[in-house]
Amino acid sequence: MSNSDILLEVNNLKKYFPVKNDGHSEFVKAVDGVTFAIHKGETYGLVGESGCGKSTLGRCILRLIEPSDGHLVFEGNDFTKKNKQDLRTMRSQMQMVFQDPYMSLDPKKRVGNTLTEALEIQHVGSADERFITALRIMNLMGFQPEHFFRYPHEFSGGQRQRIGLARALILKPKLIICDEPVSALDVSVQAQILNLMEDIKDETHVSYLFITHNLSVVKHISNRIGVMYLGHLVEEAETEELFANPLHPYTKALLSAISSPNPHLHKKHIVLKGEMPSPLHAPKGCPFSTRCPYCDSKCTETQPTLKSVTTGSKHRLACFKMGNLV
Repeated sequence: MSNSDILLEVNNLKKYFPVKNDGHSEFVKAVDGVTFAIHKGETYGLVGESGCGKSTLGRCILRLIEPSDGHLVFEGNDFTKKNKQDLRTMRSQMQMVFQDPYMSLDPKKRVGNTLTEALEIQHVGSADERFITALRIMNLMGFQPEHFFRYPHEFSGGQRQRIGLARALILKPKLIICDEPVSALDVSVQAQILNLMEDIKDETHVSYLFITHNLSVVKHISNRIGVMYLGHLVEEAETEELFANPLHPYTKALLSAISSPNPHLHKKHIVLKGEMPSPLHAPKGCPFSTRCPYCDSKCTETQPTLKSVTTGSKHRLACFKMGNLV
């Protein structure tokens, strides 16, 4: 894809949270220099353990949390420092679906009013036009007109997540950030939501940033995948390439943990030693050095940068030992 196909560019994005420790200030480095791009009409999966910073990254992109450093470029426009008024206009093109479908909806507001509110804030159409638009998007999600007047507690978890997706889609955005959108749902309901998202992408050409810890889910829906560890992007590749040829030892460990539907197939599980370090006291060199079986002195002193495995390759890696691991 050419640069003209890039929808969103995230350049060296950082988010540091200040904390007080024994009277002096330190920083939790939740996101520490992440760079990647999302192309028009693609689904970019972002995976990693809980606490790796992927949800913080998603919120920083929408500036629900203000980044500490870096640049965010949407369709060629840098919106990192835009004021609230300009940002409100841009947000009509970037929406978010949250993990908890109930907590993200106002329990005192009918779901139809939740949908029309987004149009009202953006000054889209008359009251009658907003009502018709909301009915159309609810119909697309499989709801009947009478559902417009119901409250969130009257719906199941899967239905509430479809309402959250409808709220994100009603403004016809170009990018939707999905933060663990199906993790709280039953497996059968997960499949319904994922298939619905795929159908919507085929119709509208919307792009997704799909944040999850479920590798089976991200394999199903993503075109490319980025792997995060301790606030860093450590590997990135097209989905088929990543699953067929993982290079980073952390990615290898994640993929080895996927359960096989074949009970006679015995996979070798890679068990990582120790726990993920605290982002308050991250290792000096490679963020994965404390758990990596291939670590040497260079890894503990110097942080590897994310770069293409070969010239022009879409497979990017942040690891000094890649040559020994292929």
